Amino acid sequence: MPHHVAILAYDGLCTFEFGCAIELFALDRPELGVPWYSHAVCAVEAGPLRAAGGLTVAAPHGLDEVERADTIVIPGWRGVDQPPPSALIDALQRAHARGARICSICSGAFVLAHAGLLDGRRATTHWRYLEQMASSFPNVAVEEGVLYVEDERIVTSAGSAAGLDMLLHLVRSDFGADIASRVAQRLVVPGHRDGDQAQLVARPLPPSEHNAIARLMDWVRENLRAEHSVESMAAQAKMGARTFQRRFKDSTGQSPLAWLVRERVELAARILETRPQLPLDTVADLAGLGSPESLRRHFRSHGMPPPGRYRKMERAGAAA
Repeated sequence: MPHHVAILAYDGLCTFEFGCAIELFALDRPELGVPWYSHAVCAVEAGPLRAAGGLTVAAPHGLDEVERADTIVIPGWRGVDQPPPSALIDALQRAHARGARICSICSGAFVLAHAGLLDGRRATTHWRYLEQMASSFPNVAVEEGVLYVEDERIVTSAGSAAGLDMLLHLVRSDFGADIASRVAQRLVVPGHRDGDQAQLVARPLPPSEHNAIARLMDWVRENLRAEHSVESMAAQAKMGARTFQRRFKDSTGQSPLAWLVRERVELAARILETRPQLPLDTVADLAGLGSPESLRRHFRSHGMPPPGRYRKMERAGAAA
């Protein structure tokens, strides 16, 4: 059976966050050649359900669909000071107890906090609500500034567009980097933004500086096998090294070297998926990671299984 996703709908529905979940999980994607998700839109309460923008939503299912879902998505919440209905809390607690994955976008993290599912866990929410989350739920390890956090089947994301990054992370976890990249291409969004990337950049860059950083990133992606350093990337961008480091982080929320390693890990994952016959030392070399030991170390540091096991998992998924 396809992986089943329950998408919650409620009175006061956050339309953008809801639309992100629908776009990822409710569209047919036969071109991908994998058993795509099945989905159900589940009403938290009796309708009609009002949504942002003056819309009214008629959800075809109730909370009973939550009971059989593999993944549950909470697309925001109507107010960080409004506790969710007890029926929803009970359904989420039962779902978590049986092993379902539960995800929230933006203020939806407060629903999980009210349900006690974030106690003792790392979590995040929109930057505007971080302080309130920390003060209202002191048992939650609130992560400031990140795009999304995954902690034992509980995944929380920052506001709005960060929800797309989190949902693509779920696709990557379920189907691999190549499928996630193809879905991102259809959405016309970046294929991957690391969860630890900052929610807010320090300052907006002038167009000329932004374009220089964007051109540099495109050039490095085309030459990941080559050796790169801060100095060489700065020279390619026609900046001094210190200026380049500062402006790169202002633009992306990451240091140049952290971004470079992430890109190489992503390339290595795609090679493992699409060229399974290659030995690990060749994969490491093509991705610019040097050696199988370095490949394993970087996979581990990015929360991924060892390369050999990753390749076996992808083969098993393709066979299924």
